[in-house]
Amino acid sequence: MLSLFSASAFGQSFAPAAGQAGTTAISKDSSIIVSWATGGTIERGYRDIALPDSGLVSFGTIQNAYNQAEGNSIDVVSLGDAGTALMTFPSSIFNGPGPDFAVFENSFDDDYMELAFVEVSSDGVYFVRFPAISETPTTEQLAAFDYSDCRYIHNLAGKYRQGFGTPFDLQDLINSSGIDLNAITHIRIIDVVGSINPSFGTYDSQGTIINDLYPTPFESGGFDLDGVGVIHQNLAAIEEVSFESDILMVTMYPNPSTDVLNVLAQEKITIAIQDLSGRTLKETGAAYEHQISLSTLTSQILIVTISAEKSKIVRRIIKN
Repeated sequence: MLSLFSASAFGQSFAPAAGQAGTTAISKDSSIIVSWATGGTIERGYRDIALPDSGLVSFGTIQNAYNQAEGNSIDVVSLGDAGTALMTFPSSIFNGPGPDFAVFENSFDDDYMELAFVEVSSDGVYFVRFPAISETPTTEQLAAFDYSDCRYIHNLAGKYRQGFGTPFDLQDLINSSGIDLNAITHIRIIDVVGSINPSFGTYDSQGTIINDLYPTPFESGGFDLDGVGVIHQNLAAIEEVSFESDILMVTMYPNPSTDVLNVLAQEKITIAIQDLSGRTLKETGAAYEHQISLSTLTSQILIVTISAEKSKIVRRIIKN
């Protein structure tokens, strides 16, 4: 049976679908994404948690969740009921203005959602979960191919269709202890078991059982991870990081002194450094290697634009 509820008829209404006014969806091609998860592990969940003999899901590999999201239904890794993916990054993530990262799923439609909790850690051991909210009515179980409404969902990955990520703002965790919100190294994604049966279901941060598609007893069941895009990335915390566009490979690293930024490329590049208001602070001429002094700059968050003849890379860095 097709279930499509009106968000105005029940509870609070959150951000609407991608492309609609007021949406928080972030395109996989957005310029605010500066890097992607490049490593990870997976613990597969069941095809149907109520029937353990059904076995585990098997679709995709964790490598499908590395680098930029593909935005299709195939190049993903399926988690299964209560399965988890633990993702790592070239550099740590910090709590900047607005969302700090986005999680991408492979939903084929705005109203078809497979959801997941999101947790973060600054040491890979202790994790804090984002306060998720689901106001989807629980009077009737959503079946495997039912539709629902993303306006009932907040801080659950999978809110948006393929090609568009669900944003997460570390500021939501500002009162959490045991974690450094300016040095997030791991993001854990945990499939929501959408059963409204209390024996198997999962609950949001307000103690409400989450009505999500259930059961999904397929090899591709549960949340399907396409990628995790980073918006606010620390550079000074690492020795060296490389970025690649279609034709341009760039290596950027700080000296032991964080007042100097080194940039190397395989072809001549120019560099412009701006603050968050768009004011240009430094510019260079074309060269293969650049050593740029940051000592006179007071801005803590800098936008670095690296341009070659046929390519451009934009990255955000923190000046310590």
